[in-house]
Formats: sequence, C-alpha cells, structure tokens
Amino acid sequence: MKSFNVYNGGVKLLFGVNRLKELKRFLHGLSNVLIVTGRSSARISGALGGITGLLDELGIGYEHYDRVKPNPDKYVIEEIVETYRGGGFDGFVAIGGGSVIDSAKAARVVVAGGGVIEDYLYRRRSVPEDKPFLLAVNLTHGTGTEIDRFSVVSIPEKREKLGFGAGYPNVSIDDPRYTRTLPRSQTIYTSMDAFAHSVESATSILASPYTELLAGEAIKYIVEYLPKALRNPSNIGYRYWLLYASMIAGISIDHGITHLGHGIEHVLSAINPRLPHGAGLAILYKSLIRIFYKHIPVTLAKILKPLDPSLKPKPEDSEKALKAYLEFLERIGFDENLGTYGFGRDDIGEIVKLYMDHPVYRRYHRLSPFKIDRSMVREVIEEVL
Repeated sequence: MKSFNVYNGGVKLLFGVNRLKELKRFLHGLSNVLIVTGRSSARISGALGGITGLLDELGIGYEHYDRVKPNPDKYVIEEIVETYRGGGFDGFVAIGGGSVIDSAKAARVVVAGGGVIEDYLYRRRSVPEDKPFLLAVNLTHGTGTEIDRFSVVSIPEKREKLGFGAGYPNVSIDDPRYTRTLPRSQTIYTSMDAFAHSVESATSILASPYTELLAGEAIKYIVEYLPKALRNPSNIGYRYWLLYASMIAGISIDHGITHLGHGIEHVLSAINPRLPHGAGLAILYKSLIRIFYKHIPVTLAKILKPLDPSLKPKPEDSEKALKAYLEFLERIGFDENLGTYGFGRDDIGEIVKLYMDHPVYRRYHRLSPFKIDRSMVREVIEEVL
C-alpha cells in the first residue's frame, strides 16, 4: 500500500499509513491550537492520541473541544468560535469525519471574517481568503471534506441545511488505520455517501471527463471493497481502498458539485437530524438510480459497470441498473428506508414543498442536467418510504 501526496485547491493531503510523523514541518510556528472532535471517535480510533503526542513533542499547547454532533448546526459553530476566540489559539486541528471537519472549516471562516455563520451560509459576507491554519485528520471514508472546499451547516429552527465554500484545510491526513474502528453502520453510510458523490459529480451540469473518470474509479473500489470491509472490518487494505475511493470522489464533487440527491437529502436531515447523511442518500438512490439512468444513460452505464458489466447506454436499462443497485444494498445488508427514521406519507407534501420552493434548496435545481418538477420529487419520496 503506497503512500503518496495529493494537491487539490489549497490543501496538501498526505495519504497512507503512519503519515502523522510527517506533520512536524507543517506545525512548526504554531503555539496553541484548538482540537475539534466528536464525542469519542477520535479517541477510539487512536488519532487523538497520535496528534496530542506530536503536539506535546513539539511544545505546542492545545485545548480539546469534543462536542461536535452529526449534522452539525449553527450552535456548534458558535461554541467553537467562542472557544477559539477566548483561548488565544493560532490554529485548528479537526479530527473526525465530515461533521467535525466541516464544523472546523465553518468556524475558522467566522473567526477570520467576523459576523455569524449565517452571514456566510446566506452569502451576506464573502469568505475571507486569510484564515487560521487548519489540519484535518480524516476518520471516515465518505465525505471527502478533507480534500474539498465545502462545509455543511444546519439551521434547526428554519429546517435548513446549507452548504457553502468555506475553503480548504491547509493540510490533511488520510490514514486507513483510523477508519478500522468505524462501526458497521458508519462503514456503510460513509461509503454510500462517496457513491452518491461519484454519481452526482459525474452527471451535474458542471460534470466533465475528469469528474466522470474519478467517479468511475471511486465506484469500482466501493463496489469491490465495501462488502469485504464489512466481513473483515480490521483489514487495513480494504479500508485503504475505500478511503482512496472517498478521497477521489471528494475531488470529483469539488469540481463537478452535487445536485438532486444531495438537495433532497439535505431537506430530509434538516427535518430529522438523526438521519445520517449517507443513509439518507443510500435510501434515496433506491429511486434516483432509475431516474438518473433514464436521463443520462451513457454516463451511468459507464460508471455503474462495477454493479453490472452488462449495462447498456440506453434508457431502457434503467430498471436493470436499479436492480443491480438494490442487489448491492442487499449484499451489504442495508435494508433501511425513510420509515426507519420516522418519515411517513404525511411528510411528503412538506418535503416536496421545501425542496421545490425554498431558496436554499433551489440552488440545487440549476445543477441538475434535467428538469426537476414536483411530481418527480414526490415519486422519489413515495418509492423510498
């Protein structure tokens, strides 16, 4: 398993096993950092101990904020900003998955630019170019946030979940050792998040041969190695390739962006923050695969070959593609639907209205390569309840 470096946007990513020791040259000059994590994953994975040991060796002070939760909201960002401003820090270290790294990205924007996070989510203020140092130590193989510029934050009282271009980490670490302690459910959810990143970045109006290439590669490794990782969670080789797939899918969305799937999922997890993002996407794709295939059969046939090599680039194969996707979900033991998270038929109207009418979610409409209407969104939700 080779170690290598990747440069994308403003971030230098160190990919491979045991790369932490190489961080010393990036941390020199820092005197006091705020470590941002979730409740326990950073400690359980071993990454927190590795980082604090390195900081101690370099004589860099630190404080630990450990209250980031899944689908982080504006109140978490406010707490991190307040902690940072009161502690005399000169940098962030984010150790976690998408929620943790996104939170640190968002908080440093507010620290640097002033105001509140809503100013940036609603584009009332521009994201400042100069921001505090951020090291991201990634613990999941799903979001790609360690390599892309995006951050997603929820506004609970408005039932809004918004993404914005918060900027890249300065340095990131993708070490497959730290993903071996992912629970089975998170192994599935995060991998299916990367799957959705691949499909949408290869099919949006900003898609290109480059995003299609990355998407096809990512899906190939997800289909091959996710079932293996679920059978043998501690196998570092399987985690290596899932992490690689997630990373290149992250680059792909940085260039090609997401559209319909992520837009609807953001509505769902804004309504119910207990819905894991990757689970919501895996559920929605039980309907979306057919829709995408009907409208963009050439691209879908190419990138979904790992699911079924016999797929033809014609709309009539949409049902065949859906069948292959559902069989893959069965193979990995994913049998959830929206009802699993308490959604019912009474919620359909609100979901459709939010996605179609709310200005936050209308941002996604223009990125879709085909026209979206209410009947399409309603059909998707009805099929996956």
